[in-house]
Amino acid sequence: MFVPTQPPVAQTRRSCGQCGTELAAGAPACPACHTLVHAERLRHLAARAESFTAERKLHEARTTWEEALELLPAASQQHAAIAARLTDLATRITDASHLGDGTATGTAPVNGPFWKRWGAGTGALVLLLLTKGKFLLLGLTKLPTLLSGFAFFGVYWATFGWPLALGLVVSIYIHEMGHVAAILRLGRKPSAPMFIPGLGAFISYSRGISDPREDAYIGLAGPIWGAVGGLVAFVIAELTGSGTWLAIAQLTGMLNLFNLLPVFGLDGSHGFKALNTLQRWGVVAAFALAFWLTSFKLIILLLLVAAWRAFGRDAGPGDAKTFANFLGLIGLLSWMTSLRAL
Repeated sequence: MFVPTQPPVAQTRRSCGQCGTELAAGAPACPACHTLVHAERLRHLAARAESFTAERKLHEARTTWEEALELLPAASQQHAAIAARLTDLATRITDASHLGDGTATGTAPVNGPFWKRWGAGTGALVLLLLTKGKFLLLGLTKLPTLLSGFAFFGVYWATFGWPLALGLVVSIYIHEMGHVAAILRLGRKPSAPMFIPGLGAFISYSRGISDPREDAYIGLAGPIWGAVGGLVAFVIAELTGSGTWLAIAQLTGMLNLFNLLPVFGLDGSHGFKALNTLQRWGVVAAFALAFWLTSFKLIILLLLVAAWRAFGRDAGPGDAKTFANFLGLIGLLSWMTSLRAL
């Protein structure tokens, strides 16, 4: 689970340089003459953002425009114009992340003969496999993650024994690092994962999201990584005949499937924001099929909530990649919940 938060704005008191009116702390404009308090700073930020955009450094451009947005009155035309720019940038960054074409980072896409394209993709995959373990260990260097993780582990050790408790902690940690990886890829700065005994874990970051596809990309990254972790546990169970590893795989499937619930800010709710009405009903049908095949009762709750959201008027623009990820997760995680002891 991930929680977007807003950063505090520095509070200062001053007088308007144009008419001398005393300004309230943190006021972005003079209430008397409407002069922008940070006009010079805004011009500098706008120039920097335009320069970054021209150089195709979209992450830097978005960060600069977001800084400028915090210095403007919410009801001003400048605020609306910059908000529109941020929406466009979010769409372009999400498209670049989905396509892997290098637009967001300023690097050129790989073109040319098929063997060059395949070679580049294979190299990226090998690099991913070699570095993923190091990336996962990175989160364990954060003291809040370690302390909250140990507290979480202690609570479940007393109930389930240490092997299953440890497997549960690792499974949830992998899930949260999926969110972290997606947030970093989109040029944002996430917090360290924090465990909450009895509930799970969460991460946060300090910038809002304007593109529903970006929101869905971050939200579904957790269950995707969690599902991969569950598959690893299943393979180990098959190789060793361990009932504990099989239980970890099944529990991982249950936890990540529950996170697909499209409500309460869970990952499924973030994913639903990008789906149009037809795609939402496709998800409902997938939940119905999953329940028919597995008889896992939790899916009934997922089915009912998804149908309720499909009837709503908050349908998104539609996104084929998000829809495909949703369907794939429903199938894989539902299968994992139906695993039985060897």
